Amino acid sequence: MSPMTAPIWTSRDPVGYHEFPTQLSHPLLPPQERFMPAFKLLLSFVLCLVCAFAYAEPMRRYVSPTGNDQASGFVDQPFATPAKALEAINTLHSNNQIPAEGVVVTLAEGDYELTAPLEFKGLNSENQPVVRFEGEAGKTVRLLGSRIVPGFAPLAQQSVLKKIDEAAHGHVMVTDLIQVGLDDLGTVAEAGKRSELFYLHQPMQLARWPNEGFVTIQEVVGATRFKSHGIPGTREGWFTYADDRADRWADASDVWLHGYWFWDWSDSFEEVESVDAETNTIRLKPPYHNYGFRNKQRYYAVNILSELDQPGEWYLDRQTRQLYFWPPGEITPGDVMLSAISSVVTIDDCRNIQFSNLTFEASRSTLVDIRNSDSCLIDHCRLLNGGSVGVHIRDGNACVVQHCEVFDVGEGGITLLGGDRPSLTPAGHVAFSNHIHHFGRLYRTYRPGVSVQGVGNRVAHNLIHDGPHNAIQLGGNDHIIEFNEVHNVCYETGDVGAFYMGRDWTARGTVIRHNFFHDIKGPGLHGAMSVYLDDAASGIEITGNLFLRASRAAFIGGGRDNLVENNIFVDCAPSVHVDARGVGWMHETIDTTLPERLKAMPYESELWRERYPHLINILDDEPGKPKYNVVRRNISVGGRWSDIEEKAKPLVVQENNLIDEDPHFTGNPQAESATAADFDLKPDSPAFDLGFEPIPVERIGLRPSAESAKAAP
Repeated sequence: MSPMTAPIWTSRDPVGYHEFPTQLSHPLLPPQERFMPAFKLLLSFVLCLVCAFAYAEPMRRYVSPTGNDQASGFVDQPFATPAKALEAINTLHSNNQIPAEGVVVTLAEGDYELTAPLEFKGLNSENQPVVRFEGEAGKTVRLLGSRIVPGFAPLAQQSVLKKIDEAAHGHVMVTDLIQVGLDDLGTVAEAGKRSELFYLHQPMQLARWPNEGFVTIQEVVGATRFKSHGIPGTREGWFTYADDRADRWADASDVWLHGYWFWDWSDSFEEVESVDAETNTIRLKPPYHNYGFRNKQRYYAVNILSELDQPGEWYLDRQTRQLYFWPPGEITPGDVMLSAISSVVTIDDCRNIQFSNLTFEASRSTLVDIRNSDSCLIDHCRLLNGGSVGVHIRDGNACVVQHCEVFDVGEGGITLLGGDRPSLTPAGHVAFSNHIHHFGRLYRTYRPGVSVQGVGNRVAHNLIHDGPHNAIQLGGNDHIIEFNEVHNVCYETGDVGAFYMGRDWTARGTVIRHNFFHDIKGPGLHGAMSVYLDDAASGIEITGNLFLRASRAAFIGGGRDNLVENNIFVDCAPSVHVDARGVGWMHETIDTTLPERLKAMPYESELWRERYPHLINILDDEPGKPKYNVVRRNISVGGRWSDIEEKAKPLVVQENNLIDEDPHFTGNPQAESATAADFDLKPDSPAFDLGFEPIPVERIGLRPSAESAKAAP
């Protein structure tokens, strides 16, 4: 390189720069002496503008299904794989050649089948430039953690045909997975390691019985009997069954049962040890379910060849590597996939990694796993068919998931875990304007649409629906949960909350405001709550929310320092619940678990004393009593206003609530198709005379795609 030249970044040069002259190649016209400094200044200014323009664009690389990993990665010579593009970025990073404007990798339309996760690691230098992977605008670009399964043929082997129902003959196809070249076939039921089959990007059902719903335990016959809350059960998973269908499983191997074995809020997969057709008894393999087993609880059986009896079901014989499948339609090349790798993308110890307009699909575990990283962004992406969580963020700061659709995931939608509790240092992670639905597909309880832990994270403007248990599950301090719409969750479980937290006095400071909870109910014991502050959860603000047909809407389970203010309840039963369990059945926990968790935090420090003044003397202030709860300036129409236990009533402040009086809605919130806008109040509402503040109903729910997230305050 000439001493008269300097490196300037461009988007096309193989090494990231081209030579740009620092002096003009022709002489300046000789000006008068007195103007020479001005001309030099002007020349310098113009040169700076030119250099600034040269730096304005990020470096660009391209990937295409028709590309070549031996190519340069330029627009006319794209790479073939995202892995090669990442390798090129790592090389640039190692050589300190990533420009300040960053790198953008554009992936052309198509499916990219990954043989290993895309691992972003250590891209965390000081002033780390943005590294962005984006899909071609307006196109579908899939990053797949699966392998295409070819070679299906009609099942003709008589020894196998005689094991399945005659109705399935002529429909079941078979292929040998040796063709796939996959050594690890995964497990049947272990979370994060389970292999799954997909047809036309839809998850298929591992052969099961019954095909829908559950059957129930006839009688538990385990040797170790016990009682929990007065309900009898056994520790061992031994029980009798009523339907003789299970007799067919006696000679089958690797049979699993999935059930709610004792409580309607705790499910698990348990492997069958034996089926005794003479005594109609099933024995499960230890270790057994944590909470034991009891009569009449629900379960179904999976991974049984003889139960492959309807379209969409499949079974994998791991000994012979034969995969059996009754496809819902015709199979053409590329239609059938088997999940193969743990994650699609992992990010560790990085900063400013971004993804947009991409589909992450079909991993055995979490689709996108972000750890110890700052300012990472998942924007306008689709995440589906993962075996675990859609996006998992752990530690780090200011990572954002926005304008994404997360669905058909085996466990939860988005996890935000970050911030330091002892110092109350916020992480500032955000889930903003995401559509999260049909989650908890495989593992049903405590796999919420959004899970939040730590300090200072924000969940805002999301639409969350169709999950069997929690929509939002929370622990930690000072989170903001706002402007979300939540409906049709908790539909398979009991003693459950659409929003849930519990059993920790120190997990306080969270604000739940301006959300719309509607059509929430659960079939199990104790039903469903909308906002469930369980087992003495304390120090939470529930303000400005809308509740419609939301069962037990605002539920305070023995906690203290909670505020229920400025909410509208329509057709809830009850709108507000407060109990005194801490001086009743929960007194042992008040004396043991909660003080232990209190002492694990520096609650006596100046910081905690200032932030949470009621904590400092809680152990000397009748800690089991639900003190300092305030219920004021709420509107309740239809249903039932309150269910406050007698022991709690003297301790709860209730004031200025408008109960069963026409609040003058602008719409009809009791209509089946009611929206948040129907809850708006006319200017002459009597609620305003009680100090009620208008709720910004027009802002609830998903936001326009151009609007970006802001970190939690």
